[in-house]
Amino acid sequence: MANMAVQVLGFFLGMLGFVGTIVSTVLPHWRSTAYVGSNIITATSYMKGLWMECVWHSTGIYQCEVYRSMLALPRDLQAARALMVLSCVTSVLAGLVCVLGMKCTHFASRSVIKSPLALSGGVCFICAGILCLITVIWTTNDVVMEFYDPFLPVGFKYELGLCVYIGYAASCLSLVGGVVFVGAAVEEVGPGVQSFTHRGVSPYLLLLLLTISTPLLRPTTLQRH
Repeated sequence: MANMAVQVLGFFLGMLGFVGTIVSTVLPHWRSTAYVGSNIITATSYMKGLWMECVWHSTGIYQCEVYRSMLALPRDLQAARALMVLSCVTSVLAGLVCVLGMKCTHFASRSVIKSPLALSGGVCFICAGILCLITVIWTTNDVVMEFYDPFLPVGFKYELGLCVYIGYAASCLSLVGGVVFVGAAVEEVGPGVQSFTHRGVSPYLLLLLLTISTPLLRPTTLQRH
């Protein structure tokens, strides 16, 4: 029961990270106008995201324009797009695999594939968190370097937007959720795998072998019966 609660906690944290990743990917608040120098008093504020650029006027008008050409975009923006989309896809895959591998679900409840599925789902959450973390760290480095560039005009300097901070929080939630889920899956392996571990066989390797061999052994078992 305790192990099941740990799995639910890890799944909940991972899904919260997935929601944060979606929000940070979609919203156009990765970079915002830096109010320094002559920009302290300005009638417009610019915000840039992965998919569009927005302008907020002091009159209350909010306008956004989607990037029309993907190939004309800077390579760092293209890479950020790819990494965040890949992080979202990996989180979706992690959620599906975790649901199948959780003890509270009836899928393959008496099969040895249950624990490898749970372990794979946790690893996918960790990978999704790493992809999101790489993107926000990369963006943070670019924004900070441009902000302190003495040769760059003040009007072209930006500060970190809200989506970057959301991305940091989402990546941390995905990483923590994945680690918690992996820990619960490893504890669920039991003394059988621990005996193999004492003989020098890694439990992760054994779980991988069980995952691969289980579908191959089923046809022969049916033929014998």
